[in-house]
Formats: sequence, structure tokens, C-alpha cells
Amino acid sequence: MNALPLILFFLAVTAIGYRYYSAFLAAKVMALDDSRVTPAHRFNDGQNYVPTNKWVLFGHHFAAISGAGPLIGPVLAAQFGYLPGLLWLAFGAVLAGATHDFVTLAASVRRNGKSLAEIARNEISPVAGVTAMIAILFIIVIALAGLGIAVVNALADSPWGTFTIFLTIPIALLIGQYLHRSKAPYAIRNGSIAGALMVLGAVVAGRFIPGTALGAIFTLTKPEITIAIAIYGFIASVLPVWMLLCPRDYLSSYMKLGTIALLVIGTIVVAPHIYAPAVSQFAAGGGPIIPGKLFPFVFITIACGAISGFHALIGSGTTPKMIDKESDSRMIGYGAMLCEGLVGCVALIAVCALHPGDYYAINVPPAVFAKLGLATVNLQHFSQVVGETLVGRTGGAVSLAVGFAQIFSGIPLLGGLMSYWYHFAIMFEALFILTTIDTGTRVGRFMVQEFLGRAWKPFENTSWMPGTIITTGLVVFAWTWFILNGSISQIWPMFGIANQLLSAVALCVGTTVILNSGNVKYAWTTMFPLAFVTTTTLYAGWRSIFDNFLGAKMMAKDPFTGYLDTTLTAILMVCVLVILTASVRAWMRAIRGEHVTFVAATAGPDHLHMPGSGCC
Repeated sequence: MNALPLILFFLAVTAIGYRYYSAFLAAKVMALDDSRVTPAHRFNDGQNYVPTNKWVLFGHHFAAISGAGPLIGPVLAAQFGYLPGLLWLAFGAVLAGATHDFVTLAASVRRNGKSLAEIARNEISPVAGVTAMIAILFIIVIALAGLGIAVVNALADSPWGTFTIFLTIPIALLIGQYLHRSKAPYAIRNGSIAGALMVLGAVVAGRFIPGTALGAIFTLTKPEITIAIAIYGFIASVLPVWMLLCPRDYLSSYMKLGTIALLVIGTIVVAPHIYAPAVSQFAAGGGPIIPGKLFPFVFITIACGAISGFHALIGSGTTPKMIDKESDSRMIGYGAMLCEGLVGCVALIAVCALHPGDYYAINVPPAVFAKLGLATVNLQHFSQVVGETLVGRTGGAVSLAVGFAQIFSGIPLLGGLMSYWYHFAIMFEALFILTTIDTGTRVGRFMVQEFLGRAWKPFENTSWMPGTIITTGLVVFAWTWFILNGSISQIWPMFGIANQLLSAVALCVGTTVILNSGNVKYAWTTMFPLAFVTTTTLYAGWRSIFDNFLGAKMMAKDPFTGYLDTTLTAILMVCVLVILTASVRAWMRAIRGEHVTFVAATAGPDHLHMPGSGCC
């Protein structure tokens, strides 16, 4: 079969979901009201609380939530066939992921931009708040390390990619200044067009960098790339949000959304043949890429494209502090998640359009591939065209770039450019990952400041520069250490489990918020996805610990890593069980009409008490 029915199915499901289900959530469940003053206006400080145009904020939010997950996850899950991934991406995004993102964002906006852990403390219990804080801090470090190591592997020894990524920083600073200071009636339009053209120009210019003196400068090793990313993450977190982080993510989102649109059009026009089976022989286990059976591992492998706990950190971190009016939350929270699901869908289609022999030859070591009994078909031709050795390039990024390049090259008038499209796709993936690094570091900084603020109040003031520098340094040091001392095989499995467990925490909080607001009859909107995600992820964590982390293979190869992975995963699982137990108690109180607020939900920055903003 060809890919046309697959992409049309996904577009139909998500279009219906946005038109009807998101409208129901906005009007009935969260009852959005534009007459309410949002935190961006109430606490406008020009630093973190800044009213932002919804299109600019949509670009920032989408860029921030769209990391490696929706790209790499579906590629790895293609081991199980195309059908399980497609169904989970479509229905998971509509009923679970977008609901999770929207409810978290709307709840945080109503609570003056407070973090997920702070809302848990207010709405569930102090124990739940502290437990959520510990779990989130663990997850932030693991997530940023997992995403960071992916971009390090993509940019190492790649002067084209490194040069282009570097140029996006001064471009963002320039456009950020223009958008912040200009009073021209068409400032956003002009700045957007100019910035998008400059980013595109940076991508084109990067093509001519290899082999030059600049190419030597921008050819960096993995440790050098890691340190460079750490420096960027630190600076982006310390500077005012409007100066670098927001415009850079906003501009890179043009490249992301433009590339996705082109891929969707290309998939429809080219309609590539799908060579992967609907359900593969590895659904029962024994796969060379993902160790485990289709259930439950497909649900933690395809994490971000269907539902992602990391989104809750953005939805209760930077984004709610910039929402101009409450109704913007629907497009930004729900709509951006559907776009991320679309990213996962086109990624799945791109790699399923490769012959199975080519797919596995790229994604597993040569020694493992030799035991599969498969033969490559087009891989040698692809290697010659792109000018790189593609065999054994594990991790998903390279096979995805080959799949994207194959689709682009099939578009009329765009053939014969596969080498360019391959490197463009690598660049596209790197931008996805890096824009999550900067926002994730900033969110981590907010979390650490809230945590340390309990011991010393000045840390709670997010505008206090000494506290900003100290907390940002702690977060950057933690995820940098993991990148320098870990590997993708160690970090990525834990990232998938941690990410889904965090989404369970966010859904616990969302369910409690809905019940505490008196909307008992609508609590099913978050309770059903909570039950599914919690069950599958805890089961996946259990199987990972005993089958993989403590398995004979890991213990013989690297027992320290096995014990470390086991310990961190077990801590996260216990944290989720504690929060779930506390949540059930809070739900019973809410059903009985006993709405108890443990800490003033209306407390804003520096504990300013603002009435009228404490419930949905």
C-alpha cells in the first residue's frame, strides 16, 4: 500500500478532534473566559511575564515542546510495524496528549503561571507537591540529557549543521530586539518574514562551509559540542525571555512548520510505497531495536508524538506567563500538540517507506543486522548520493533523514537533490532538539528556584539575578554531566518511561483541578487517559527494570549503569504512586464538596495575593 491513506486518516482524526473535542474542553471543562486578566498582564515584568501575540507564542510553544521525541520515537517504534504507531499517534494525540497539554496550560494560567509541582501542592496536598517537585527535577535532568545527547550526535563533526545552528542565535537576538521595541503596525509580520528568510539563508549558507577555514572552526567533537550547548542553554535561560529564547524558538518554528507542511504535501503528492508490515514479527518481542513486546513498549517509545509529560513543564512554565488572553490557550495548548502528533506521523511514514533491510541496516549495529537474515536494497545507493556511510548509524536520526530525503526527492522538480535534502533533514532534527534544550533549562531553573525558595525566600523571585545564575548553573551542570558520562542507550529508555510518568502526574493534577472546580461530570476527560498512561507506563517500567536494566546482558556489560537506571526508574515509579494515592484522596474530598486549598493558589510572584484567580 502507499502512504496516502495513512496521512489522510491522521489528518481527519486530528481535524475532527480540534474542531469539536477541543471546543468542548475549552467551553465546558476549563470554561475559558477572556474577561479574566491573565498573569502576563497582572505581573508584567518585561522578563518572564510578558503578554505575547498568540501566533508568536504558538511558535515559541510548539518549538519548545517539539524535541527529539516525535521524530525519534516513531522511527524506533516502526520495529513493531506502522499500524500500532499510527493508531497511538492519532487517537493518543487527540484524547490524551492534547487534552493533557491544554488542561495543564489553562490550569496554570488560572493560577498565575505556577508550576505543575506548585499546583499539585495547592490542589492535592503538600506531600504531593514535594513528591512532584522531586520527580520533575529528576525528569528534567534525564529529559534534557536524552535530548542533548541526540543533538550532540547529530552535530558532532558536522560543520554545516553547527554553523547554521550558531547563526540562528544572532538572528534571534536581532529579531527579538526589533519585535520588542518596534511600534510599527506591521512589526510582527515584517520581523517574521525577515527572520524566516535569514534562518533559511543560514541553512543555505551552511552548505558551503565544509572544506573552508570556517568549516574547520565549526567542526567540533562531541565533548566540544556538549560544552557549546551547555553555554547556550545557560545564556538562554538567564537572558529575558523576549530577547533570545522566544524569538529563536519562534523563528525556528517557521522552519519546523514549513518542513512539516512540505513533508505532508510531499507524502500526499509522492504517495511513497509503505514497505513496512502493518504489524511486524517483533510485536511479540525479540526486536533488535526496542527490547520488549509491542504492549506496553510502543506507548513509551512513541512518547512525545501522542502524549508527553515534558509538555506539562512548558505548559506550566514559560508559556502561561505569556498568554495574552485565556482563549489563546486552546490554540496554543491543544493545537500545538496536534502539530507535534503530525510530526510523529510523517516521521513514521518516512521510515516505513524504507525497505526493511535498509531500515534495520541503519538502525542496528552491523553484527546484529547480520543475524536478522535481511538484505539491503537501496542503502548503498543512498550512501553514495548523500556522501556518508549510513550502515550502523543507530539512534533513529539518520534513518529518518534518509526517509525524509527520499520523500523530498520524489516531489516534482525537486529530484536530484537528495544530498541537500538529507543534510537539511539532519538540520531540521537538530533544531527540534535544541529549542527544547533552551526552554527546558529555563523551566528547570524555575523549578529549582521554587524548591530553594522554601529555604531562602529571595530564590522565589525569578527576576533576582544571583538566584537565576545559581539555579541555572545547577540545572545545566546536571544534564551536561549525564551527556558527557552517559550514552544514548543508557539515557533514552529512561527518558521514555520518565516522560510518560510525568504525564501521569500532570493528568493527576488536571483531574484534581477539574474536580475542585466543581465539574465532576467532566473529570473523565483526564481520568481515562490517566488510567491508560499510568497502567502502561508502570508496567513498562517494571518490565524494563527486571528484563533490561537488571537483565543478564546489562549486568555482564555494565552493572553500574544497570543499577543506576534501576534506581532512577524505581524512584520515579514510587513518586507517581505517592502522587496517585494523594490524588485519589483529594478526588474523594472534592466529590464530597470539601475543596481544601493547602497553599494559596492565588499567590503570584513574591507571594502577591491576587483574589479571583484560584479555580477553573
